[in-house]
Parts: sequence; structure tokens; C-alpha cells
Amino acid sequence: MSQSRILITGAAGFLGSHLCDVLIEEGHSIIAVDNLSTGDLANIAHLEGHDRFRFEQADICQPFDFGEIDYLFNLASPASPVDYNRLGPETLLVGSAGTINTLDCARKYNAGYLHASTSECYGDPEVHPQLETYWGNVNPIGPRSVYDEAKRFSEAAVMAWHRYYNLNTHLVRIFNTYGPRLQASDGRVISNLMMQALRGEPLTIYGDGSQTRSFCFVSDLIDGILRLSRSSEHEPVNIGNPVEWTILECAEEVLRVTGSSSKLVFSPLPQDDPTRRRPDITKARTLLGWEPKVQLREGLERSLEYFRVSMKVKH
Repeated sequence: MSQSRILITGAAGFLGSHLCDVLIEEGHSIIAVDNLSTGDLANIAHLEGHDRFRFEQADICQPFDFGEIDYLFNLASPASPVDYNRLGPETLLVGSAGTINTLDCARKYNAGYLHASTSECYGDPEVHPQLETYWGNVNPIGPRSVYDEAKRFSEAAVMAWHRYYNLNTHLVRIFNTYGPRLQASDGRVISNLMMQALRGEPLTIYGDGSQTRSFCFVSDLIDGILRLSRSSEHEPVNIGNPVEWTILECAEEVLRVTGSSSKLVFSPLPQDDPTRRRPDITKARTLLGWEPKVQLREGLERSLEYFRVSMKVKH
């Protein structure tokens, strides 16, 4: 993919902006597309004026064409519970009409295509750890369904465009990812705990804190995405950190890294919140030679300054 013209949707978001950085550094030209419903121009402000970077504010739920491209990364979607509960219909639309419009754009230019899917396709899993062959345990009408089912539909659409139109598609199932530029108020585990710890507020634990997550640092995630986009694999691939943490253990790591003396408070577990989450990354290791390098404490330390600044907490 040397010196390619690449379109990235959701480019002003957490993952999209990091992907822009790496691809610009590699020498590619980027068309960054975002409707800014959840993205933030501050995430890509440092790229403004770069001769190989162009930003287009646009809604991919409407047909679009920004010229010939070699590859398209579709990362557009609200991704945190706060955002997709606020933007439920919009989340369903971007995962259906938006995905189809991006697929049609890639097909028009015979471009490669990668869709950012999610571990939420597995729902509250009855198989642990989660393998790509597991079909999931998802409530199709619950409060999380606007996100879960949008992503599941997107996967079906991507595979259809591959099978029927021979489009060179790739599907990444992303597990919990964190790092600089993660929205400080997005309601996800790491951002919630880091914000509360730095402010000296009690750390909110939902349920009894025994539910698990697997936290992948953003640089590892982007590396996995790029390896997948350059592979010959067309079916879904898990990209995530297979080290499993309870929420209580994660809270303890946050307290260590921040030096906070905050106490823990417990709140009811949200409906359909997964009790376990851990990727089986055998496929990524075998096909892509990928596995994460950054473990949780190091990742939290590398994220600390970002959260300090974003929450206006002084040293």
C-alpha cells in the first residue's frame, strides 16, 4: 500500500485520528471524513495544512464521492454507551446505510476495504474466551441493540460485497481499546475511572466489579488493523489484548498509576452489560503475526498526561 490514497471515515474520532497519524507517517495521502457527531477536530488539528491530508465534514449515511481512492477504512460510528444511547437511530443508520455507502465507494474505485466491527457482536458471551467462529449471545431489542445490531448488520453487508462483488474486504472485531484521545466523558471503563481518580472522586464500579474486560492500548490496536488490511483474510479477526482483568482489578491499577486515594462506590449493572470479555487472538497471531505489546499499567501511564490535560487537572 505504498503511497496510496486512503479514505478514513470516523477520522476525527479516537481510533480514526491515530490511524491517520500512522498512515501519514508511512507516506500515504489521507482523505479524512467525519460528521463530528462524536469526533473532535482537536484530534486531527496537528494534521491541518499537511499536503497529504484533507478533511471533509460529511455524513456517510448520504452517498458521497471524494475522488479516486486505493483503500477505505470505515471507522464511523458512535462507539461508547453514552454516545450510542444518545444517538440510537443515528447509530443504526451509520451501521446500515453508512456501511453500504462506503462499500459502494470502495467498489466504484476497486479499492481495498476494512470495516471496524466490535467484540459487542458476541454480546454477553456463553463461550469464553471469544473465538471468531462464535455467533454471539445478543439481545436484538435491548438498549445496547442499536450498536450491537448495527455492527452485526455491517459485518453481513461487508461479507456480501465480498462474496457477490469480489470486493477485497477485511473485518476487524475490536475489543476494549484505550489511550490518548479517548473521550474523557464517554462513559467507558478506563476514561470513567481515570477521570474520577484524577478528580479525587469515588470510583464508580458497576455491579460487584467481578465482570471482566480485556484492555488493548491504541498503538497495538492500530498495528493490528493495518496488518489485517494488508492481509488476504476476509473473515472477521479479533484484535484485542487477551489478558483479562476484572473491573475491580482495573480500578486498583488506575489508583496505583494516578496515586489517587479515591474510594470505590458500587452501582447497579446496566442491562445486558457483558459479564465477560476476552478475545481469543490465535487467528491474529497465526495469520498476521500480531499480538499486543503494551500491558495495562504501561498503557495507563502513557495515557495519564492526556487525561490530566483533558480534565484540567494540575500536576
